[in-house]
Amino acid sequence: MAAPRDYPEKPGWFRLLPLVWLAAAAGAGFFLPRFYLYLASLILVAGLLATSLNLVLGHGGMYQFHHAVFYGIGAYAYALLTTRAGWPAAAAWAAAPCVAAVLALVMGLITVQLSKLYFGMLQISLGSLVWAIVYRWYSFTGGDDGIHGVPVPAALASSAGAYYFVLAVTAVSLALLFLVSSSPFGRIFQGIRDNPERCAAVGIDVRRHQLLGQVIAGFFAGVAGVLFVTVEGSVFPELLFWTLSLEIIIMCLLGGWYTFFGPLLGAAIIVVLRTFVGIYTEYWTLVLGVVLMLLIYFLPDGVLGVVRRRPSSAGGRSGEEC
Repeated sequence: MAAPRDYPEKPGWFRLLPLVWLAAAAGAGFFLPRFYLYLASLILVAGLLATSLNLVLGHGGMYQFHHAVFYGIGAYAYALLTTRAGWPAAAAWAAAPCVAAVLALVMGLITVQLSKLYFGMLQISLGSLVWAIVYRWYSFTGGDDGIHGVPVPAALASSAGAYYFVLAVTAVSLALLFLVSSSPFGRIFQGIRDNPERCAAVGIDVRRHQLLGQVIAGFFAGVAGVLFVTVEGSVFPELLFWTLSLEIIIMCLLGGWYTFFGPLLGAAIIVVLRTFVGIYTEYWTLVLGVVLMLLIYFLPDGVLGVVRRRPSSAGGRSGEEC
């Protein structure tokens, strides 16, 4: 994985942009039509999912190729707790991300012993095993039919109610992820990305930090899964399939995987393209492939990476993030 580019210092007003975006998103709910509220909700869910992946991919340098499995397990955990166990929605919301975090811990204990491509390939294998169980266990998960009619509180049954709930949870989750990435743990995590051997030589427990990063990323992917069920009211095995994981990786690359808000921007671009291209053609994956090729050739640092890039006169790295 290439080293991050050197970025200039952020001006003071730049730190206010998230609050401006949040205020604009909150105000948009009052005048957007129902379809666009639904689309905005999906963008927020995908943005949170991509940002959770980017914690370990862009900031941690870990090839997490099957991140969608934690997203899908979070969604299924909420659906099963409410439909099979009869849990109230609030309790299921709290428990479902923890289930995803436990799965991330179990998979992490197995995969963290490997590195780079081997780590990613083993994670794909384990994630595909989880997908196969969900896909085939008809009596419990509904198999390829999924689970429909998942109950949500009446206040969230409307498009506006679901949108504002997703917006609030996503804003809080992104704030927590930002605190994690900018904390001492996050800085150590980025150091491990750049030079794990040197970090190990100075006494840092590399494997433990990587495992903790996986658990945190898995937890917030589970949160995104719960939000998806809140918006859609159903779950299906495709939420755990590896092609969705590829799409999430492209979101991170497109927006800028060495930046914090890049994955959110990439998610918005991909969701909008998928929605409106799907109106005219069924070959959405072909369009996605073209986007990936153009991205590799023309935007190797992503949209935000190109916007904020500047040559480093000293050849060093600042590690600054958007």
